[in-house]
Amino acid sequence: MDAFVETLFKYRPVVYERGDFVLAAPWPMLIIVAVAAIGFVLAWAYRRARGKSTPRDRVVLTAVRVAIVALAGFALLRPTLLVSTAVPQKNAVAILIDDSRSMRITDADGHARAAVAQRLFGTRDSALARALGDRFQLRYFRFSSGAEPMPDARGMTFAGGRTHLGAALDRARQELSTVPLAGLVVITDGADNSASALAEPLLALKARGLPVYTIGVGSPRFERDIEITRVEVPHTALRGTALVANVVVAQRGFAGRKVKLLAEDAGRIVASQEVTLRGDGEESPVRMRVVTQETGPRQLRFRIAREEGELIADNNAREALVTVTDRAEKVLYVEGEPRFELKFMRRAVREDANLRLVALQRTAENKFLRLGVEDSLELVAGFPKTREELFTYRAVILGSVEAAFFTLEQMRMLADFVGERGGGLLLLGGRRAFAEGGYADTPLADVMPVEVTRTDENGEEYFAELQISPTPAGAMHPATQLGANEQASLERWKTMPALSTVNRIGRAKPGATALLLGQTISGGGGERQIVLAHHRYGRGKAIAFPVQDSWVWQMHASMEVDDATHETFWRQMLRWLVSEVPERVTMTAPDHVAPGEVVAVRAQVNNESFLAVNGAAVSASVLGPNGEPREVPFEWMVDKDGEYRGSFTASEPGLYRVRMSARVGDSVITGGDDYVIAHDIQQEMFGAAQRPALLERVARETGGKYYTPETAEALARDMMYTSSGTTVTEQLDLWDTPFMFVALIGLIAVEWLLRRKRGLA
Repeated sequence: MDAFVETLFKYRPVVYERGDFVLAAPWPMLIIVAVAAIGFVLAWAYRRARGKSTPRDRVVLTAVRVAIVALAGFALLRPTLLVSTAVPQKNAVAILIDDSRSMRITDADGHARAAVAQRLFGTRDSALARALGDRFQLRYFRFSSGAEPMPDARGMTFAGGRTHLGAALDRARQELSTVPLAGLVVITDGADNSASALAEPLLALKARGLPVYTIGVGSPRFERDIEITRVEVPHTALRGTALVANVVVAQRGFAGRKVKLLAEDAGRIVASQEVTLRGDGEESPVRMRVVTQETGPRQLRFRIAREEGELIADNNAREALVTVTDRAEKVLYVEGEPRFELKFMRRAVREDANLRLVALQRTAENKFLRLGVEDSLELVAGFPKTREELFTYRAVILGSVEAAFFTLEQMRMLADFVGERGGGLLLLGGRRAFAEGGYADTPLADVMPVEVTRTDENGEEYFAELQISPTPAGAMHPATQLGANEQASLERWKTMPALSTVNRIGRAKPGATALLLGQTISGGGGERQIVLAHHRYGRGKAIAFPVQDSWVWQMHASMEVDDATHETFWRQMLRWLVSEVPERVTMTAPDHVAPGEVVAVRAQVNNESFLAVNGAAVSASVLGPNGEPREVPFEWMVDKDGEYRGSFTASEPGLYRVRMSARVGDSVITGGDDYVIAHDIQQEMFGAAQRPALLERVARETGGKYYTPETAEALARDMMYTSSGTTVTEQLDLWDTPFMFVALIGLIAVEWLLRRKRGLA
């Protein structure tokens, strides 16, 4: 297209894009008046012409002749483009070459991307490098996770583990800030995998008027490839907890193929699942159940074997880090009356060393039975009256206890326990629970995942028996798994005895997820009702389980004496309830980094009431693979309450243990252990197809242009017309373009043919 425009209009499209149009004739008004007069005379002459012509013919002929005169007059006005051009050898051009591992990929055309880059810029004798070198001083950079200058392109290794395009552009701009710079040329596949946005580096380039010319290498799409695009697992888990890993698989060229997804822990296969791949370009979500048996940091690896004809095998596996702990999590169960639910729940979790159920059961007015307390002072005054006392628990269970049992301040504390402390709240059914317990229009009504409305004024009691079944979301949820796999669990739910409820539950709130539904078999007219639902509320989670007799799953006549379904259900429920509950000092950092990479860490520090602490002395003890600890100081981010930031370098491969601590006055708050693994993360092989949209955006927002290797030869000519660096203004005539000549000859020929046809020639 550019060649066609240049042939017809004398100059390349970039000249018209960047030039200013002017008329260079010395007496433009005189020429315009003369052209107008001639046009009037011609129009008058054709008005008198007759021959075989009709009035319509004469109008057409008049218009054609006037157009001929106007075109000639336009040429006499000397149309000109004023365009800035770079002064030869007075400006520098930065050549940034992608040195990352994805450049080693051999695409469908049989050429490695690195070979294309070497062909274009590998030596100073390369055609493009020579053409640019004739006009500019070339400054070479190679970039992956960072950018560094080099004498020429022969020092490329194509071994970088990441691509940080924005950082590379910024580094080149700063490195050449003292020299006249005509622009930057970037040759890359555009597979940027940095966490930082491109907006700021592009804005800085635009402010300085530096155009970026991008050359995209590689195929925009792979014809045959399978890729694990994402793996999501909980960050922490209790020992023995069944995790559900969400794995997303994408593919092209293997639609409908059945593949096996494996999960490995230290090389040992801990789970496998068959996956049927969806259509080309579609993602196949997979939910895989993995049981964690060993404590400490566990690096789980999810992989699919390479299929025949796959372009890349390195993107068939991803890793995830889970910290498995072996500690007793404390759960407070508040019950308003003696009933079997508490007795059987305590029996279900009695053998679980990682759960400690502390019960506060009301036996009479202002009299309580305390079970599972650590000492004689725990809960001695009844339900906690301070945030500090309540927030020592990881989760709270409310049984059949009315809202009036709590003061308004305790209600607000419970809401803050979920929203600010990040604890788990489980609401059980009962005659004093939900709407029947007066919870409508209380602070806890907002926390609940289901809508709670006032009960009927006529006082009629509600009762229904429910046959329970999981929803699609509950079929693979870790709390509702009653079998070794999804199918076995669904079959087991079909045989579970019915339960009863005395709570009329509304619909789930927006954002809440229903895991179990109940079909009423008596008392409800065949309706379906929510049996288990949850949602995130602030930093924590709230769960509703509005049935009153889950103990039937243990004592029903159809259940075998040694059946452990009830115990399994409640152990999984309580482990889910206490999962991901934050400590007073929490850390946020990437799980996986490349050796030598800087690890950015954010820490959140709270006091005993889980209110943000500002101005504390925060540090991290980092224990590296060599066994030598080091202290990393953190700085308080004054714009964010309780947030501190620091960093350290993962200088060598291996596991790094990070232990946060904060000194507030004379007290020290210590967080739990967190981990970072430095290893060859193969990030470059994921999403490795060329991204022309990204490269076009970089060029467009900076005033540059996007090229392919086939069109890159025009780059040197296009870069001449730049307003950056040392430039001069050139006048480029347009009156003698081939288009003007062709148009003029064409109009004259049309007029002659029309006149001849109508007998006027």
